[in-house]
Amino acid sequence: MTLRTLFAVLLVAAGIGMARPDTHATSDEQSRHSATSDDQSEVSLTVYNSDLALVRDVRTIQLPRGGADLTFMDIAATVNPATVHIRSLSEPSRLRILEQNYEYDLLEPDKLLRKYVGRDVTLVQTRTENGTTREVEVKAHLLSYNNAPVWQIGSEIVTGLRADNIRFPELPGNLYSRPTLIWSLANEGATRHRVEASYLAGKLSWNADYVLTVTRDDRLGDLDGWVTLRNTSGTAFHNASLQLVAGSLNRVREGMVKMALEARDNAAPAAAPMREEAFGEYHLYTLDRKTSLNHNQTKQVSLLGSNGIPVVKRYVVDGQAFYYRNPQHPGAPLRDDVQVFYQFTNSSAAGLGTPMPAGTVRVYQADARGGVQFVGEDRIDHTPKDEMLNLKIGNAFDVVAERKQT
Repeated sequence: MTLRTLFAVLLVAAGIGMARPDTHATSDEQSRHSATSDDQSEVSLTVYNSDLALVRDVRTIQLPRGGADLTFMDIAATVNPATVHIRSLSEPSRLRILEQNYEYDLLEPDKLLRKYVGRDVTLVQTRTENGTTREVEVKAHLLSYNNAPVWQIGSEIVTGLRADNIRFPELPGNLYSRPTLIWSLANEGATRHRVEASYLAGKLSWNADYVLTVTRDDRLGDLDGWVTLRNTSGTAFHNASLQLVAGSLNRVREGMVKMALEARDNAAPAAAPMREEAFGEYHLYTLDRKTSLNHNQTKQVSLLGSNGIPVVKRYVVDGQAFYYRNPQHPGAPLRDDVQVFYQFTNSSAAGLGTPMPAGTVRVYQADARGGVQFVGEDRIDHTPKDEMLNLKIGNAFDVVAERKQT
């Protein structure tokens, strides 16, 4: 007997009608008060160059007086629950947090089926006969789901039964379509609150990229700096205030998070694309406008720019680390690579003077026809103001160096 035939036999044996159950929210979900990104009035991001970000999310919500559950959706899927903090900005002393839960058991077909062990579902098989397609439905009780589901249909226990789709009467209350924070709150104030939730999240990162365009005579250069932002955190941040922290972090300390919040709250308007300020042992860069960062998006934001920077071209031969001899041909000269560097100073006099985050500098130069050609790249470390930068772009072609031992 084929599975299709078995399905039809079980349908008759079970005596189940063809009505499809409507899906609906559970009573537990209906009693909760939800806050989504539609309620958002302000969002701020402080992104560290160590795949970490501090998110500050402000929303306006309605809450009844007394006890209430608040479902806070549209958060980053990479949130660290231990770092979450919520407070009322309108009446801080009148809204108390009794309990906090982070729900990350997300809605997936396999998880949904496992949640229905011990419950009834509707199995549907599509059948085509005489050019007509119809659906055959049967009510089944899911006894277990380990490696595969075990069904009870009527009085029979069935395994290996194929269904084209499975219909569930409702969503379980402990499965969510996206990561969600749930708070149990005691509201002793007004029914309308402006609340702020802050947390640390991963998979938000940034790095600096620079383009140095050198003139044909190797004397001047134009430098443009860009911040490349990447967001794979699982949510989008729309119309967000953006700050970047540059520095080598062992770990993000509680004090550092507090400093980041204070720096954001006290920031003054900036005229440059990004304003830089000292921040502990780090540097904080603030974008002077708001921007949006979608999920799975890479965005570039202007960091700095300067024209006519004095540049020096240098040819360098490094001394070899081993003893200066040639065992194959005693007395023959040794060939050394001649390295080519462009050198300039990160100073106000050169039109710069802003601490430069670590990143890659790509160097271009004008050719005889006025076009621009790529000539090399190098990586720089975090570079303070007034420090010299040496960019190695490769080895010289027409200049050679020989070392002869006598």
